[in-house]
Amino acid sequence: MSGSNATFMTSPQYFFTSESVTEGHPDKICDQISDAVLDAIVADDPDARVACDVSVTTGLVIVMGEITTSTYVDIGKLVRYVVRDIGYTRAKYGFDADTCGVIVSIKEQSADIALGVDRALEAKTGEMSEADIEAIGAGDQGMMVGFACNETPELMPLSIMLAHKLCKRLAEVRKNKTLPYLRPDGKSQVTVEYEYGRPKRVDTIVVSTQHSPNVIQEQIREDVIAHVVRHVVPADMLDDKTKIYVNPTGRFVTGGPLGDSGLTGRKIIVDTYGGVARHGGGCFSGKDPTKVDRSASYMTRYIAKNLVAAGIADRLELQVSYAIGVARPLSLSVETFGTAKISDDRIVELIEEHFDMRPAAIIRDLDLRRPIYRKTAAYGHFGRDDINAPWERTDKAEILRQAAGLA
Repeated sequence: MSGSNATFMTSPQYFFTSESVTEGHPDKICDQISDAVLDAIVADDPDARVACDVSVTTGLVIVMGEITTSTYVDIGKLVRYVVRDIGYTRAKYGFDADTCGVIVSIKEQSADIALGVDRALEAKTGEMSEADIEAIGAGDQGMMVGFACNETPELMPLSIMLAHKLCKRLAEVRKNKTLPYLRPDGKSQVTVEYEYGRPKRVDTIVVSTQHSPNVIQEQIREDVIAHVVRHVVPADMLDDKTKIYVNPTGRFVTGGPLGDSGLTGRKIIVDTYGGVARHGGGCFSGKDPTKVDRSASYMTRYIAKNLVAAGIADRLELQVSYAIGVARPLSLSVETFGTAKISDDRIVELIEEHFDMRPAAIIRDLDLRRPIYRKTAAYGHFGRDDINAPWERTDKAEILRQAAGLA
């Protein structure tokens, strides 16, 4: 059991912190390029196998990985488009879409891996028909975690939702020129005080934002509080004890890949539940949906969200595991932290009755062979109502409610 959820069960009061980063953060630049490559490929070749990793540093983008596809993508051109779209368009920002170097090193997916993905073990042993649409195997071993709770309308933890919204707002006021001196890199951190498992108030907010050198710290603090913090955080969650830190070092001019290197998949807790739930370990970005690191994490979120939306539990964490080349999950476990209206065993039965967790079935049911991924690569993969994220639907909530006898 994770520490935060154990505390949720046992303590009348506790504090929990989550962070997010803006789309201009070096790691998030990499995630977005990885998913832009994936989108460009699956738009023309939905069955492509893609595992694309990116690294950035001062003046350089490196794109690498294993890709098997029948289409062609000008990766260098695509990299420059993404970097430009994020906002790195001038050399004085320390990174420029038109002058940065781009190195591409791509090979095909390993034939040994493809052997297990193309034809699941169950098909080879006769447990599953060769013609069965679900007869592909998982692209890797691993465990994936889905989570939902009813403390926000998005059925997500409040701390991570506020952190994401603060970072997204930083990008908005930069791009619409409300605060024209801001630059693309930035971070947020939110500490929420809980009382008996429910959010009571926001205790601490940290916002760090890259800026031009000709603006003073006092102005940045005043503007960020007025146009970002108070725009995002509900007034009734703030009080005279709430601590707000804006650029606590006093200066954040050097940022982006000039200030720090970046790498795909280095912000997995930002991508998921802000540390409230456990994480399986694999990242999402740059991976086609045969990789269960991604697709099964989306499915477990879909299942958890529908169970919470159905009122079956107030807080639910679901873990599933796979073996490479095997279609059916190896294990399925549920933790409801004492909030369930029915037994956890019955919840597992409902999951098995109403959801098919074989990789191809996940791809089919969530319609994952589409170019929908770059938008997930900043501001979180979950709790999103601003992008086409089918794993955020609650279309099975009523069916589950009735099946649980709660209707």
